Amino acid sequence: MICARCGRRLEVASPSRRDTCAGCGVDLRACVQCAFYSPGRYNDCREPRADRVVDKERSNFCEWFRPAEGRPPGKGDEGDVKAQVRAQLEALFKKRS
Repeated sequence: MICARCGRRLEVASPSRRDTCAGCGVDLRACVQCAFYSPGRYNDCREPRADRVVDKERSNFCEWFRPAEGRPPGKGDEGDVKAQVRAQLEALFKKRS
């Protein structure tokens, strides 16, 4: 799995509630580290049977937790995404002479 905050590759198959990232110390069994995490969806989760978790960055007891394969979209590359979107919008609305 890859830490959602620092991007460090971790050799943890199924993290427990007490496991933390060796690089930045964040909880590994948290919503932001889960494959089902999807900001903007109901409960920010693609698993409809999952219980509501208020703090997505803290360890929890969710039985549906599955380690994400990579970093969540937008984590660590916000500037790149914004620049790409801005360039696309400028190209779309560019005045032609």
